[in-house]
Amino acid sequence: MNNSERNSWNDISDDISEVTKKIKEKISQDNLVDDLKDSFKQTVDTSIETIKSLIKAIDETVKDEEIKSESKEVLNKISEELIEIVDDTKTKISNLVSSQSSEEE
Repeated sequence: MNNSERNSWNDISDDISEVTKKIKEKISQDNLVDDLKDSFKQTVDTSIETIKSLIKAIDETVKDEEIKSESKEVLNKISEELIEIVDDTKTKISNLVSSQSSEEE
């Protein structure tokens, strides 16, 4: 095998190594994004359950209907804000992941 052929094989080997490295990095990034999504979903689910528990506690313990109604209204507003924040965050994360994927390609 002459030097030219060896160099060509070395170049091919280097290219394969580079592609392998990029694939591993991409998999790692995808795993991080999935972990972030799972963690975010878990946080949202916990928050929703907390709000539901608060509403139930208010129903069971507060006797004054006006206070009960106002308390539920406040919790519903908090819930709506939480949903809006979640939707905004999902959009931002999706856009960020999409832009990073586009830059890598």
